[in-house]
Amino acid sequence: MRACVPLIVAALCSLAWAEDPKEPEPFLELEEEMLEAPPGHLYSAPSSCQARCHEAFDRHQPCHCDARCPEFGNCCQDFEGLCGHHEGFSYSSDAITKEELQSISEKIYRADVNKAQKQDIILNSQNRISPSEARDQVDRCPEPLFTYVNEKLFSKPTYAAFINLLNNYERATGRGEHLGAQQLAEQDAFLGAVMGTAVLKELDGFLRQQNRYSSEQEFVNDLKNMWFGLYSRGNEEKDSSGFEHVFSGEIKKGKVTGFHNWIRFYMQEKEGLVDYYSHIYDGPWDSYPDVLAMQFNWDGYYKEVGSAFIGSSPEFEFALYSLCFIARPGKLCQLSLGGYPLAIQTYPWDKSTYGNGKKYIATAYVVSSTQ
Repeated sequence: MRACVPLIVAALCSLAWAEDPKEPEPFLELEEEMLEAPPGHLYSAPSSCQARCHEAFDRHQPCHCDARCPEFGNCCQDFEGLCGHHEGFSYSSDAITKEELQSISEKIYRADVNKAQKQDIILNSQNRISPSEARDQVDRCPEPLFTYVNEKLFSKPTYAAFINLLNNYERATGRGEHLGAQQLAEQDAFLGAVMGTAVLKELDGFLRQQNRYSSEQEFVNDLKNMWFGLYSRGNEEKDSSGFEHVFSGEIKKGKVTGFHNWIRFYMQEKEGLVDYYSHIYDGPWDSYPDVLAMQFNWDGYYKEVGSAFIGSSPEFEFALYSLCFIARPGKLCQLSLGGYPLAIQTYPWDKSTYGNGKKYIATAYVVSSTQ
């Protein structure tokens, strides 16, 4: 994949790769909020399914134990252990198996015709460090990460619609987001653009086959809510959304959170706002998309480990993160891309809901791959 440096494939030195080469091993990226959050707050279900299995839905409950809570991502933390016997939905006819996730992710991978080609990106990954050095905040890479990007990519409809969204947010949590008619129209334009791609058509067809949605419009409406619905990470202000956090990035308590997108990284690096420091992992793919787990400074704030797909189209990332949030909310989602295993972690936001108790996306990112 690298045009200017040899391919480096690495993972955390403290973790040995699984003996089964088909099982991915994590490099354990952890969002800062997860590390800070006390039990029962933010990402943790605040109560139990003890003596509540398959009860009727009650919107006043902080978490749920009804038969469809896996569909809506609002089950209590111990639901699967106490009430469930299957992955995905709690009834077998609608369970999404690991094999089905790997199959659909391969179809999405093959459908990504808008991804970067080898000649479109020259990446200079430079120095790999050990995980123990990630907290040092030392810039070990004198050159930018991106030596060259063919910006003709950005004129493609999904790229252009995606880029239009990136300047719509205030990156500091605790400051309310106030979106006007133009910003809301840009959300619709992005959803319309990605839904017109083969990538999202694959995902839509799969999820409808799995009884998750009855129509494309129902799917689109849910995507809009789960990704763009506003909620509060800090004070009472609605200051965040899944899209802002995952793709654009935020600053919370003096640290970078989210920011898992290569296009955003490239554009901010080009403007002199991102300083690439090092990486701890470089994926095994010899074409795009690839995966890089890196350290960087974003206009004065440090990101200790930031994983990102490199060279993927916006619809590809949007589809995989959505798939994993719908099928495995709050759990490790094991996929397959080009014959290599890859895992994504998502978390629902537990402090507020939309619709009939559905959860917003709190975060989504790549957590593992294979050597």
